[in-house]
Amino acid sequence: MALRFLPRPGSIGRALAAAALTWCAAALTGLATVAPALAQTDFFRFEQRPPKPKAGPTTSARGDKQMMVQATEVQYDHVNERVNAVGNVQIYYDGSTIEADKVTYNQKTKRLRAEGNVRLTEANGNITYGDILELNDDYRDGFVDSLRLETPDATRFAAARVDRSEGRYSVLQSGVYTACEACKNDPKKPPLWQVKGARIIHDEQEKMIYFEQAQLEFFGMPVAYFPYFSAPDPTVKRKSGFLMPSFGSDSKYGLRADAPYFWALAPNYDLTLTPTITTKQGPLLQAEFRHRLMNGAYAIRAAGIRQLDKDEFIHTNGDPTPGYRDWRGAVESNGQFALNQKWVWGWDALLISDKTFYQDYHLKSFTNNASDPFQNGQMEGVSQLYLTGRGNRSYFDARAIHYYGFSEFDDQKQLPVVHPVIDYNYIVGQPVLGGELGFKFNLTSLSRQTASFDPITTFAENNDACGLSTADPAVKNTKNCLLRGAPGSYTRFSAEANWRKSIIDPFGQIFTPFFSLRADVASVNLTNQPGVSNFIETSDSALFRGMPVAGLEYRYPFVNVQSWGTNTIEPIAQVIVRPNETQIGKLPNEDAQSFVFDDGNLFAVDKFSGWDRVEGGGRANYGVQYTAQFNQGGYFNALFGQSYQLFGVNSFAVGDATNTGLNSGLDTRASDYVARLAYQPDRIFTFTTRYRFGEENFDVKRFELEGKANFDRLSLQALYGNYAAQPELGFLTRREGILGGVSYKMTQNWAVIAAARYDLDADQFDQTRLGLGYVDDCLILALNYITSYTYSGNPGKDHRVMLQFGLRTLGTTQTSTGVGSIGGGL
Repeated sequence: MALRFLPRPGSIGRALAAAALTWCAAALTGLATVAPALAQTDFFRFEQRPPKPKAGPTTSARGDKQMMVQATEVQYDHVNERVNAVGNVQIYYDGSTIEADKVTYNQKTKRLRAEGNVRLTEANGNITYGDILELNDDYRDGFVDSLRLETPDATRFAAARVDRSEGRYSVLQSGVYTACEACKNDPKKPPLWQVKGARIIHDEQEKMIYFEQAQLEFFGMPVAYFPYFSAPDPTVKRKSGFLMPSFGSDSKYGLRADAPYFWALAPNYDLTLTPTITTKQGPLLQAEFRHRLMNGAYAIRAAGIRQLDKDEFIHTNGDPTPGYRDWRGAVESNGQFALNQKWVWGWDALLISDKTFYQDYHLKSFTNNASDPFQNGQMEGVSQLYLTGRGNRSYFDARAIHYYGFSEFDDQKQLPVVHPVIDYNYIVGQPVLGGELGFKFNLTSLSRQTASFDPITTFAENNDACGLSTADPAVKNTKNCLLRGAPGSYTRFSAEANWRKSIIDPFGQIFTPFFSLRADVASVNLTNQPGVSNFIETSDSALFRGMPVAGLEYRYPFVNVQSWGTNTIEPIAQVIVRPNETQIGKLPNEDAQSFVFDDGNLFAVDKFSGWDRVEGGGRANYGVQYTAQFNQGGYFNALFGQSYQLFGVNSFAVGDATNTGLNSGLDTRASDYVARLAYQPDRIFTFTTRYRFGEENFDVKRFELEGKANFDRLSLQALYGNYAAQPELGFLTRREGILGGVSYKMTQNWAVIAAARYDLDADQFDQTRLGLGYVDDCLILALNYITSYTYSGNPGKDHRVMLQFGLRTLGTTQTSTGVGSIGGGL
């Protein structure tokens, strides 16, 4: 039979409803959702025995909500003042359900007792199982025998008995906690890991979970014992306490142990203190303060150490490294704030004692966001102030930048200070003359104290002809060196308007006329340091250059449909008319030094990578592209083309202070040929090759072959590169190498990875990585062996073993250990 009660004071229905609600909301909610809290805070705390229980609140709120009781039979015992619901009892209240073989409410003692196959399902998805559940009328006290608790995020508790007292404490006797799923074939088999405690106590007022006499078990075998430790309860996302410790070792500082402490000062700001003990250099202290505001957030981090043995930071030849000092440290900050939905501003700031502090102690700065296993620390620090805005058809970015070199080879005076660089792009929303009109602006202002030269000959390399100490202009000249950075100040403003429109005729031919007009105004004030005048004029000057461009692009795709798919042949041609580039070599080249001629920029109107150079002279770019699209989903693509200087001065044949464009394949009237072949037969394999062939004899100047394969458990990727010598850029010999990686999922949880870079010219591996990892729903275990370069101390290879260990909901720790190094110059 089924009965429906409307709760009212003193009714049996209210008592049953209260019982169902109370255990759901007050007694078990905290324990049922411990796992999310631990995952969010990612720390646990070791401490002394928890305090003795104190008196808590005496009453709890009662709602006026409907409840339904369903049972095979309801019995009223008026003599003993009891109500029994017997047989498949189900009580529904406020989204929660309690099920049992029998539920009894005693009006004298004001206690509710559920017996036999008790199951409590809460509105949030938590499920509690037990043999007996008993509560008193004021919801403050009760117990459950043989508790088994499952949560929606797959965390589990079990206990022989759970007692709730004083409206505040819930105590699990002989409790067990795990975040691992039970074995499907043998549910009684111990999980991968679990924490057992003689008692597990939840203090709702303090919002903490305490574990007494706890031990960590793997596969049922104890591996660690903790007299007491605690974790925050699920009602809080942030709570003060020790984070997971980490460990490491290095030849410079010996063994190290980090014990970070998280201090939740307020809901929107916190402090993390990380004392680090090293056996050779003594204690190192790190602190990080984070503050979140209504429209953004900022953070400040500091680290410092007084080294006990600075002699560890001396080269083998006796010269001191940057780390040869008593006090070392760094202070940095970053922040970002929203002005509105489209505009943000922010900063990165760094003040550091020396170049190699982060490398020597394996610390990361705020600006080192990328995780590259082949990089042993980051190569530079950045301090900047920026303002960025983005509209539907526009973009604005302005920033002032100060770079700080983290390599011993960096001379801080050779690095530029940018003050500022501003970019603005805008595309007109409505068509103009039937086409798209856009505008681009750039302002760059920078200064540098000392000239930066690079050698490009063996003589210059062996005799330090381009070094700071060399003042002989007969040696430090364009035959031996490149001027990578000019000393002094340089400011340039550039503006460009561009328009293009695509026209398709009845035959399917695509004509795209395009026009652009660019103007550059620059102020150059360079310092006449030794050798600089051999590369660029050092007198103060104001320079102007303009570049009007008119062109037409033509494409005519021929499409043929076959039973196996579709193939398309598309001839492509461009004709560009413009005057010669002016002021070549008179403006410093700061942002256009990186240049590679390949299939990616064959049809670029201006092939230079930055604003400091602008391509001039009439040019024709032409080629043909073939694409085959298969019905089964694969495709094949091929591109072959060439560029031809029609008239005027070839910008790529006139070197500036950095020789950008020379030896590029574009520095002759008829350029080298560039090609691309790409083939993807299915979802598993992908192959791509890129070529540059010499114009005269079709010899290979540049070749890259890249392949990828993704099987069910195996992933492979490899890149082979072969590049011709470019003596005018400093590459005196042909370069050849292979970069490859493989990952194999041995089982559902175990995986192995390997990666390496092999220098065929030197006949050696210069970077390697081997890794073995286990990952499942509750455990992360990874072991990596990495060989990479180090730029601190004696330059050479750094061999390092890294171990990562994480228990879901309890936290993750790691250790990094140096296993020796191979010295030698790079």
